[in-house]
Amino acid sequence: MEARASTRFVRISAQKARLVVDLIRGRPVGEALNVLDYTPKKAARILAKTLRSAVANAEDQQNVDVDDLYVKRAYVDEGPTQRRVLPRAHGRATRILKRSSHLTVIVDEKTSPES
Repeated sequence: MEARASTRFVRISAQKARLVVDLIRGRPVGEALNVLDYTPKKAARILAKTLRSAVANAEDQQNVDVDDLYVKRAYVDEGPTQRRVLPRAHGRATRILKRSSHLTVIVDEKTSPES
């Protein structure tokens, strides 16, 4: 059984967050958390919190062993974009796009081969 956790409306662009998500997809949970702890990006802290929440959901709902969990799917979708205006020379204006994103992490139990 898989467990999921999502964090919505995070103030980081989806393009920047996808760089970090690609690092942990398919890895065991312990290894993924180690990678995120040593990744110097803002998205790494947010994603680590979401991953810990997915692990807690799996532990609470399905009573699985945390050591057997791995990151089955992890993806980032674009959220709403806030538009701001910056005044420029000669009465012009430049639009500033403050992007947001939605993070989703799905963990599943690694099935061991039956002997």
